[in-house]
Amino acid sequence: MTFPSDVQRGDLPAWMPGELYVIALSIVSELVAFTAVGLVAAWGEWFPGWFPRLRGRRIPTAVAVIPAALGAVALTVMWTAAFVTELAGVTLRGDPTPADYPSRAGGWESAAYYLCYTPLLLWGPLLAAVTFAYYRRRRTTGSHVTPTATL
Repeated sequence: MTFPSDVQRGDLPAWMPGELYVIALSIVSELVAFTAVGLVAAWGEWFPGWFPRLRGRRIPTAVAVIPAALGAVALTVMWTAAFVTELAGVTLRGDPTPADYPSRAGGWESAAYYLCYTPLLLWGPLLAAVTFAYYRRRRTTGSHVTPTATL
């Protein structure tokens, strides 16, 4: 991934190489996405042992539920808007979809595109479902329970 000198790089600062941006964005997005596992795993209910002053204490329900719920709403809105504009043949800015866009290729290329990207429509609603399950489980579980495994 290189940027010729005559190509605009969007809003990236001049000091940041495009390759570094892509790698950093991938790592950060994977770490944020992995926090959703904490909604269904035991480690999502207790602060880990390496966490200063809070180790072994129960994570307040709102600390997990509020960001997860906001993320579920954001993902639902984002991917729904992306697919609605895609099906309308325009970009999110309202410009016509470029002729070389994968969904306009036809044949197996379009089928592969939709096969790979359509599940993103479920990301927000599924995150909402596990967030609600976490909330219900934590609401009914007493706070006197201690972690069963060392974190």
